[in-house]
Amino acid sequence: MRILLWHVHGSWTTAFVQGPHEYLVPVTPDRGADGRGRAEGRDWPTSVREVAPEDLADEDVDVVLLQRPHELSLAARWLGRRPGFDVAAVFLEHNPPVGDLPCTRHVLTDQDVIPIVHVTAYNELMWDCGRARTTVIEHGVIDPGERYSGEIERAAVAINEPVRRGRFVGADLVRQVACSQPVDLFGKEVAAMEAPGIRCFEDLPQDALHTELARRRVYLHPPRWTSLGLSLIEAMLLGMPVVAVASTAAPDAVPAGTGALACRPADLAAAVRHYLRDPELARHAGKAARAHALERFGLDRFLRDWDRVLTDAVRAGTS
Repeated sequence: MRILLWHVHGSWTTAFVQGPHEYLVPVTPDRGADGRGRAEGRDWPTSVREVAPEDLADEDVDVVLLQRPHELSLAARWLGRRPGFDVAAVFLEHNPPVGDLPCTRHVLTDQDVIPIVHVTAYNELMWDCGRARTTVIEHGVIDPGERYSGEIERAAVAINEPVRRGRFVGADLVRQVACSQPVDLFGKEVAAMEAPGIRCFEDLPQDALHTELARRRVYLHPPRWTSLGLSLIEAMLLGMPVVAVASTAAPDAVPAGTGALACRPADLAAAVRHYLRDPELARHAGKAARAHALERFGLDRFLRDWDRVLTDAVRAGTS
């Protein structure tokens, strides 16, 4: 089938476009948020094709994958067809709700034309979607391979824009852990976090990032309020033990023996210290983390789940 989607989340989209379909990705001259086109530095197949907005009306699109509220009107304007009425559509909700928790109403609440897909069961639980049809498709991640050496006795953290995103992604928790345990922080716009105990590494290509993460002894995942971070799953696939804040979907994704979960900053720091000081324990937990991530977040399951949902949406639109 031919699927229209915007390039919103690079890691998630990289997994999604590994399927057997044709993927149309809008591109604008400035490659801004509504027209980023193909990703640079990621392994996207030739089945992903850039299309200018003015050319979309001539494309035979089977289904639109919406990911942001304003894409409803954007798709209608660029395609000349209304999602859910003139062309099949599915709304992918990447994020947990923000606002009047736990009563936040989704933008597609109380309609039954466009189904909503959540990336975690926690998100589905927390959003008020009214009578909209909902389902959960957990992340699928391309296996980067078991690369863990743990040779560098520091914790690794991967966060983009930690200063801007602040408490949501646990930037303050990184600083608190770094008061007693050494941390290496990777991501976009991380330089402002440089401080005693924190070394910063800006915007490495994905393959290089994976290699560098796996050289650190343990992975620290500090977000308070987020969907399940793909970086956490990637760290597990690399064979790293993980220490995560026990919030949102993390407790459901990090089973016993693969790492540690905690809410108190002091407990997070203690868990990091525990793995830093015991390389064999760290390696054993990392192997368990990798085995779990391969079974639960494998790419084949992810693509099968999406094929089912997209096929059902197209069938419903033609019936």
